[in-house]
Amino acid sequence: MKNACTTLVAAAFMVTTMTAAADMKKSVGTGEGQVNIVAWPGYIERGQTDKSYDWVTGFERETGCKVQVKTASTSDEMVALMNEGGFDLVTASGDASLRIILGDRVQPINTDLIPSWDTIDERLKESPWHTVDGVHYGVPYQWGANVLMYNTETFKDQPPTSWRVVFEEMELPDGTSNVGRVQAFDGAIYIADAALYLKFHQPELGIDDPYELNPEQYKAVLDLLREQRKLVGRYWHDAFVQIDDFTNEGVIASSAWPFQANILKAQGEPVATVIPKEGATGWADTTMMHSEAANPNCAYKWMEHSLNPKLQGDLASWFGSVPVVLEACKDNELLGENGCETNGLQNFERISFWRTPVSNCSDPAGCVPYYRWVTDYIAILGGR
Repeated sequence: MKNACTTLVAAAFMVTTMTAAADMKKSVGTGEGQVNIVAWPGYIERGQTDKSYDWVTGFERETGCKVQVKTASTSDEMVALMNEGGFDLVTASGDASLRIILGDRVQPINTDLIPSWDTIDERLKESPWHTVDGVHYGVPYQWGANVLMYNTETFKDQPPTSWRVVFEEMELPDGTSNVGRVQAFDGAIYIADAALYLKFHQPELGIDDPYELNPEQYKAVLDLLREQRKLVGRYWHDAFVQIDDFTNEGVIASSAWPFQANILKAQGEPVATVIPKEGATGWADTTMMHSEAANPNCAYKWMEHSLNPKLQGDLASWFGSVPVVLEACKDNELLGENGCETNGLQNFERISFWRTPVSNCSDPAGCVPYYRWVTDYIAILGGR
């Protein structure tokens, strides 16, 4: 019965996809005057934080489309906002994109209306988190790793090489314990970080994909996270709160985005980042259009603008990410000659990109779906 139901759901979704694809826009007309975007913090800058980083003002002047941004700190928040409606675009990570595709919250994209589509890194054009049955539901934007950020004064001449520093109690090079001095991400997708750690350190569990965990593997991962709970001083999701915690609250190690590290380094704080020996989870974000977008012409104009090499390079410099247009890695004053390499261009194969866990997977025992991840991770955050 399970296989029959799965087949019926897949068939129904294929029909929906085919119908939606047939209804895609065929041309881009005059802009409606505005475009409303849900985005990660730091993703859409207009020079207010630093006048050197502005990829909004010129777009507004050239198109007449005023950009309005609502920032979201987690993928779950993005999904909730897209379900609520009132937005045209979202910069969705892979753990959100399939959920909003399956929930009919976004529409297929006519790539013929994106003149710069062919400039996208070939490794990302057909990515499964935004492409279903050959239909594209968005335009790749940026990608990067969830790095291990650490305090260089604490670790002295012994920088961490493993995620062990945030998962297991240990004495640090400065002679003190890590208890209460480390952080972890407070989104349920962080369960994959723990799975990646166990994949390396407990191979007998047979974990192959950190987003496809059978019940036995999942239990082992939850057990690790419950032990980690004893070490964590704060679970973070607000990048700026984490920046303050590393500056003023004695935090010495955590998973983080390069964005936080860049700001802390610019402020003269003693931090560095590394992708440990176990690898890292990461994000490959996609600009996706709401199924009921009120400003589709401005939305298409923004999606094309988002692939501009100058924007791509400036954003990569600001956020510490990697452009999806590799041409952006050349001759960008802000990014610098080796900026893409510094931001992890060569680490693509070492990253397990965020993806929504589903029950129907390659394991005969089936996999634990995302709604369980959410429920169980909330329990762990609450000490249960």
